Amino acid sequence: MSTNISRRGLLGLGLGAAATGLLSACGSGTPGETSSQAAAGKAGATTIEFWHRTFTPVENTWYKNIVKKYNAAQSKVNVHDTEVPADAWDQKMKAAQAAGTAPDIYTHSGFIADAVRDEQLHKLNGIVPDEKLKEILPLAKNVSEIDGTYYAYPLLVEAQCVIFWNKDMLKAAGLDPEKGPKTWDELLAMCAKIKPTLKKGQYCIAPAQDADTFAWATVGQQYNFAGHTALTDDWTKPDISNDGYRNLMTSYKKLWDGGYMPKQALATYLTAQDFGQGKVAFKVSGSWMMSEIGSDYKAMLNKTGVGPFPSASSSIDRTATTLGNFKWVVDAKTKKADAAGEFLAWAIAGDTSNVVDFFEVTQYTKVPVRKSVQDAVAATDGAAKAPWSKIVTDEIAPKAIPEPTYSWDISLAVGTAMESVMKGAKSFEDATKTADAAIAKVIKRDGLAGKAPKK
Repeated sequence: MSTNISRRGLLGLGLGAAATGLLSACGSGTPGETSSQAAAGKAGATTIEFWHRTFTPVENTWYKNIVKKYNAAQSKVNVHDTEVPADAWDQKMKAAQAAGTAPDIYTHSGFIADAVRDEQLHKLNGIVPDEKLKEILPLAKNVSEIDGTYYAYPLLVEAQCVIFWNKDMLKAAGLDPEKGPKTWDELLAMCAKIKPTLKKGQYCIAPAQDADTFAWATVGQQYNFAGHTALTDDWTKPDISNDGYRNLMTSYKKLWDGGYMPKQALATYLTAQDFGQGKVAFKVSGSWMMSEIGSDYKAMLNKTGVGPFPSASSSIDRTATTLGNFKWVVDAKTKKADAAGEFLAWAIAGDTSNVVDFFEVTQYTKVPVRKSVQDAVAATDGAAKAPWSKIVTDEIAPKAIPEPTYSWDISLAVGTAMESVMKGAKSFEDATKTADAAIAKVIKRDGLAGKAPKK
């Protein structure tokens, strides 16, 4: 996931608003500030700075506790933990990097290619044991290594586009409450049956519906409809003026024109508020939304269906989602790389017991990147009570595609075209003409020709 403020980094704001106003008490008052008490009681210990974003309350607690456990478990390294509000992350990190005061280790979202090109990340090879790096499953390698060199260790991956449904609302419309739509044709047919049963203020579905959200949340759908994303294979030209993208954009226009979705979003794509309050029969969001349902809308847990996002009828064999992620990385300029590597290896690459409770408290909505952790999570008592976990882990995540490594500006051009077509502001031809011109400028600006990643 990229660092754009509209993306999953804002989940911490949506679910833990009270927590975002202040830095965690376990960190210093100012991100990057060294605590004079950090190594108290650990004479000779190497103190390292660890920054992580504000996430949901249960995630924040896990981060705080894992640092405490590590500091208590050994005497060589002392980790000074700082929680940074999600909306302040980019500004504070860029300022720290410019000043040469970046933390030794920190959380990182999205792809690592830009950061590696900018020489911001330290190689993990040599500071994290090779056997621990080899445990990273193939589904997460694309966000952790480049040409065999590891620069990041994922804590998790998560599907950015999942469809949730209210079983009671489907049943009231005479539909099977246990089955969600597998194709867009089925989705539209189900909405036609659901719409007459709804009360004022209720809608069939709450999907992505603004340019920023379309830009990142529909990358998998773009691949599903077109068999590729926004650029040609060699990254020399835009590739959205085709029937695949036309069909995707007009599918959203059918939801809009049919009155199946609200004209103004009832809640952000990132949160469960509209779904939890019974205002929509279907909600499209990331797999993380189930965590919010479990914490804030517990009565909905057994009434919520979860499944892969519907496919174009002609491409049911292709995924319709991308994989988001959060990883731990070590700063390239740190003078304490070995200590940072030891902490990382112990906390998220070591004993499975250190991370299993993370997946438990987040309601089994995220996917571990190590087989040993997946097995340990599946063996917990709670996993049997969370049927959506198996769907996300076994049916959705393994087929998902990685987020694109080209510039956000390209994704935003596509998102803007999608919003324009959906709302009828522009025809498909006019919208894609505008997008093509914007994308071509970015290709030239960034010198993308010939820089396409290996298949």
